Amino acid sequence: MQVITSRLPWRVDATATSFASATDLANAMRRAEAAHGEHEKRTGQRDENWPEWYAAYMVAEKSGTELPR
Repeated sequence: MQVITSRLPWRVDATATSFASATDLANAMRRAEAAHGEHEKRTGQRDENWPEWYAAYMVAEKSGTELPR
């Protein structure tokens, strides 16, 4: 039997994310909320598209790619 500990780069979808539990998801949402508050402070206005921003932030955070500003 062989244990696979990592995937080859082309076999990993960087945009695919999952959370191990509801608690992990809730914590990710709290981090996104805090970051989004800073985003709104920088822009000086309410972001009507906050669900898209949260989603982009959570995917980027989980996949290790650049976070939205």
